[in-house]
Amino acid sequence: MLETPNYLVSRDLPSSCAEEIKSIYNAHYMLQLYLKKRLLDNDDTHGQQGGGDQQSSPVTLLDQNALLNCLAHCSLSDFKSIASTSKTFRSLIKDSELYRLRRAKGIVEHWIYFSCRLLEWEAYDPNGDRWLRVPKMTFNECFMCSDKESLAVGTELLVFGKEITSHVIYKYSILTNTWTSGMQMNTPRCLFGSASLGEVAVIAGGCDPSGRILSSAEVYNSETGEWTVIPSMNKARKMCSSVFMDGNYYVIGGIGEGNSEMLMCGEVYDLKKMTWSLIPNMLPERSNGGGGGGGGQGKETSSSSAMAASAAPPLVAVVKDELYAASYEQQEVRRYDKGCNVWNKVGNLPERASSMNGWGMAFRACGDKLVVVGGPRTLGGGFVEINACVPRDGESLYWRVLASKPSGSFVYNCAVMGC
Repeated sequence: MLETPNYLVSRDLPSSCAEEIKSIYNAHYMLQLYLKKRLLDNDDTHGQQGGGDQQSSPVTLLDQNALLNCLAHCSLSDFKSIASTSKTFRSLIKDSELYRLRRAKGIVEHWIYFSCRLLEWEAYDPNGDRWLRVPKMTFNECFMCSDKESLAVGTELLVFGKEITSHVIYKYSILTNTWTSGMQMNTPRCLFGSASLGEVAVIAGGCDPSGRILSSAEVYNSETGEWTVIPSMNKARKMCSSVFMDGNYYVIGGIGEGNSEMLMCGEVYDLKKMTWSLIPNMLPERSNGGGGGGGGQGKETSSSSAMAASAAPPLVAVVKDELYAASYEQQEVRRYDKGCNVWNKVGNLPERASSMNGWGMAFRACGDKLVVVGGPRTLGGGFVEINACVPRDGESLYWRVLASKPSGSFVYNCAVMGC
């Protein structure tokens, strides 16, 4: 038996084309009738599994474009149940064209993926308020012990790490619910910055297999699985953070060549012009006064260098093209003023989310929300919480717990998928 009879999300239909509106409305109506009929059929047969498409089903006779338009307006959290009703729907829901259409229509739902146990991933759907099962990764001992980065792009979750002789990429697809090996970058690397926009992601900086800090960058297209080299940054950097804002790609902070202190500058890449521009003093200062790229002598420099080397990359996230940073030392959240190149406090972090120099806690954007994934440090187990807030001008941040569950409380990796 299906979990719920209500599969359709309440959404405004597009108004640009009367024929499209009529087609989508009719498809919605027929889909709702069909799914309710299948629900009743399942009740009558006491939950027996259906075979293929029903010969008399009016839905399967619809034009495929009409079905795709219909499904595009359905909730992502209901796709599994819809796919179980027929081979036609199962095929369409596994078709990447459906997710391209959703992006084109501005229909995006977000799932939060995170790992609190090595090689095991959890996923949470805020729209459906439910936990999702993610298959366990295949691995060897070397990959398990190496540094790992993660990135959600399109309908894929990418996990980067090392095996015995080389860097590897594992790719999880929500279309197949399986892990496979991803295509290698042109320059294998770790400790890089990364961010995604729809089906495209950009990675920049990091270290190559010999430990050399990189200024190079690449673009990944999840539709083709291909990596393309783009112009290099002005400065080489590792352990940096990246975001998309106003349609451009930003790299913030990181440790540069021959300098163990944190770089204070950022860089922005214009995807249309294919050019990088430096932004001086973009990194929010830490409680010790930062650790920027130039500086003093002696004990103070050694202290700030050690702190920079042990600290996590900057905790940053973008909501509605506004950049936010989490300061784990002062347990506060700041917003970036683009015009003045300054950071202003807008609130505090959730009380029970703790970290070790920024490690073990995730600070991410999830649609119109900021989310913090983590939990208090406890011995012999514990739990993980997903806290969320909607930033509003002139108001302090108000956090609420979206979900929690027994788990390790140290978050190794986290990525938010929007599709």
